[in-house]
Amino acid sequence: MPYILQTHHLTKVIGGKTIVKDVALHIQKGEIYGFLGPNGAGKTTVMKMVTNLWKPTEGTVEIFGETLTPQSYEVLKRMGSIIEFPTFYDHMSGYENLKLHAEYMGYYEHGSIENAIGLLGLSEAAGKLVRNYSLGMKERLGIARAILCKPEFLILDEPTNGLDPAGMKQVRELLRMLCTEYGITVMVSSHILSEIESIADTVGVINHGVMMKEISMKEIEQMNLAYTELSVLNQERAAYVLSEKLGITNFKIVEDGQIRIYDSRVSTQELSGVMAKNGVQVTALGVKAETLEDYFLKMTGEVK
Repeated sequence: MPYILQTHHLTKVIGGKTIVKDVALHIQKGEIYGFLGPNGAGKTTVMKMVTNLWKPTEGTVEIFGETLTPQSYEVLKRMGSIIEFPTFYDHMSGYENLKLHAEYMGYYEHGSIENAIGLLGLSEAAGKLVRNYSLGMKERLGIARAILCKPEFLILDEPTNGLDPAGMKQVRELLRMLCTEYGITVMVSSHILSEIESIADTVGVINHGVMMKEISMKEIEQMNLAYTELSVLNQERAAYVLSEKLGITNFKIVEDGQIRIYDSRVSTQELSGVMAKNGVQVTALGVKAETLEDYFLKMTGEVK
């Protein structure tokens, strides 16, 4: 399947500080690509270079098979985006802001503004001045503007900022619909991992400006990510029993009183029995499966 977006050795240095280094992205046509990373990891910096807002210090961006340059006007017309917080003319209504954007883009399809407003649940607020919009309403208006001209490639930087759970669900369903029904390729960044897990086809993990991993959700699902979760009153004693009595070294102390064991050779029954014999009181024991959040935290080193 062809790539909509590829980056090669993408690097940005500001004031002598390297913000991102050698980032390689590969986004396939027709997929939702989840861009994950802790705050300050470099997600927005990469998105600014991909949308030509910032120029790379080194490296190249290739979109629709064409290397991005300051003169890539036609390529940019095929894209929609929200980078950081969307801005509008506050003295104009939501509808007027979208109409102005359509005129700026030279896009005059009948009913497109009403359709975009309706998809984002803003029909009743369309005539109101944007200065009276809440943060969540401005975020939804920003998404409406990004999809207004039916882009082939949609780039959204933290699009659920300021939205309540119902609004977040609405955006999730909208992105999936745009991808499946309209064939729009979507790149979306978020720190809310469950949001990405529920819609993404592929995830890219960035940390400290370095690309850690690109992996499909199918690959994550196919991994052997099952583990035994053990909750005890004496964590240090339990760790000693695991390593010295059972010979298990592949385990992780997650938080106070909780241990995840990634060795499937020992059954829960045997584990419970050995702990009891060695004076470790078990408060909970069961087999679970890792989520994207678990995978992400291990990748970024947030869980020791």
